[in-house]
Amino acid sequence: MSEQNSKITDSVDVCIIGAGHAGCEAALACARLGLETVMFTVSVESIALMPCNPNIGGTSKGHLVRELDALGGEMGKNIDKTFIQSKMLNVSKGPAVHSLRAQADKMEYTKSMRRTLENQEHLTIKQGEVCKILTKINGDGKPEVCGVEIATGMIYECRAAIICSGTYLNARCLCGESITYTGPNGLMAATHLTKELEAIGVELRRFKTGTPARMDKRTVDFSKMEEQTGDTPIIPFSFSTDPDSVQKEQVSCYLTYTNEKTHEIIRANLDRSPIYAGIIEGTGPRYCPSIEDKVVKFADKERHQVFIEPEGLYTNEVYIGGMSSSLPEDVQLAMYRTVPGLENCKIVRNAYAIEYDCLAPGQLKPSLELKKVENLFSAGQFNGSSGYEEAAAQGLIAGINTANKLKNKEPLILQRSDAYIGVLIDDLVTKDNREPYRMMTSRAEYRLLLRQDNADLRLRKFGFEAGLVSEEVYNRTVEKQNKIDEEVNRLKTTFVGGSKKVTDVLAKRESAPLKTAASIADLMCRQELDYEFLHELDPDRPELPKDVVEQVCINIKYEGYIARQLQQVKSFKKNENHRIPDDIDYDDVLSLRLEARQKLKQFRPISIGQASRISGVTPADVSVLLVYLASKK
Repeated sequence: MSEQNSKITDSVDVCIIGAGHAGCEAALACARLGLETVMFTVSVESIALMPCNPNIGGTSKGHLVRELDALGGEMGKNIDKTFIQSKMLNVSKGPAVHSLRAQADKMEYTKSMRRTLENQEHLTIKQGEVCKILTKINGDGKPEVCGVEIATGMIYECRAAIICSGTYLNARCLCGESITYTGPNGLMAATHLTKELEAIGVELRRFKTGTPARMDKRTVDFSKMEEQTGDTPIIPFSFSTDPDSVQKEQVSCYLTYTNEKTHEIIRANLDRSPIYAGIIEGTGPRYCPSIEDKVVKFADKERHQVFIEPEGLYTNEVYIGGMSSSLPEDVQLAMYRTVPGLENCKIVRNAYAIEYDCLAPGQLKPSLELKKVENLFSAGQFNGSSGYEEAAAQGLIAGINTANKLKNKEPLILQRSDAYIGVLIDDLVTKDNREPYRMMTSRAEYRLLLRQDNADLRLRKFGFEAGLVSEEVYNRTVEKQNKIDEEVNRLKTTFVGGSKKVTDVLAKRESAPLKTAASIADLMCRQELDYEFLHELDPDRPELPKDVVEQVCINIKYEGYIARQLQQVKSFKKNENHRIPDDIDYDDVLSLRLEARQKLKQFRPISIGQASRISGVTPADVSVLLVYLASKK
């Protein structure tokens, strides 16, 4: 870089490329861990932007936000400051799938996160498009990051970089026959970095996502829709937020449905949809399809849900959830106006599809460092995922591991048994995902252990060890765990007999009388009884915080199931701890099938457990690998 020294404007530790949800968490993590950090964005207006749905959390995604918060991330705190409605989903089901979801005031969310970033020590925000990642060849003969160059020609020396380009990389937006080469919301796309990444050996692919139209709420007839109100009391996302501080008046959302007339208009105009006309090259998300895809792929369904969600308190725009589309504007207006309540609607922003470049599978280490380029990390939609929450979670881990790498510390790698974040990253690292990856509760094998309510108890220690959680906060979590353990033990050793008083209390809930003595914990396992109701039989019960009581109840009610999953985790960890040497030559493992050898070469798993999850690697291949590793010992 000596001949370019005249262009250098700064020398930092880390460059963050992108300022979406991944970039924000990565930048804050690096800066809070003492690294001089600069975060680049094509527009400062795009910092923590919500270009699609105006909410944080939801099924499984709420788990990610809670885990992010437990590790020392910012998203949970930020949505607690800026939400306009909050709801716990799946409350009719077991606690494993309860997930918090909050409607955000989109502008306030962005402003609040930007304020946090601008006031963070060691962090600088720079508007500018990164067009090149500069590398040098290190002692191992491998490219290593040494700087970035922005479109103006200015160069920033750095020791590491994190790519968080979201949907901006080589982006184009499609609305029928209209194609604009911009990022989301009409913001400038990042058009230079793709060819430079390919030049240093990074393989890219094309994905697609989309967003529905925004309407002027003054043209919407909410009386024809079903009102969806928020929860009372409101539960905050962050374990650090005082629950009393988030109790406030909430804004309603509304539910309506498409109908056969809607579907007829869509079917009649499929030839004008870029998706079905072959114009779109990228693969779209299976679990967040456009309305065109829903009508074609679920032809037997008479209607589809449509959620009307406010974009914020500052605007009349409402988001038409469930009806993303790339159809032309005239078709969009016609189909939206067939929906009850939208008969006279006026579009503020058209629906559109967006294509972008992202990372092809098999190129990431579990630390989120690229295998081919030393000290180059990546996070978010660039890694092939979708969603704000998935992006933020990866951003935090990438930030922590960048700091660890520069400080010669071991990376933080959460296992599938530790967190939903562990499941997310493991799936991105080991699976040949052919579409944008979305987190779901069904992907987590140990979801009864990985509940959103116990994320602090599971992960605070990792955040503390990483340096993002203070000793005071960590000690409070340890104290909370101690109180839970003490109360569970007390309930198991506090017995009541078959006295008249006990029988009368049980009769109030039509619960069978006791024939022999039973502990309070035993009684709590009865479906009709609970902790609060049994207070009358337990006069010496200590006064405990609500969050402690919640954990006590779950631990007792689900003790048998939890014990079974803990046993499963024990078996799982045996394979996870069985490491595969970095320098293994899979061509030497002669009994491996050709497909397995190719996949193992591509993904380079770090453990037997990880190898077993690679598509194309069978249990028989794993057995062959185990025999080979044993022979080498």
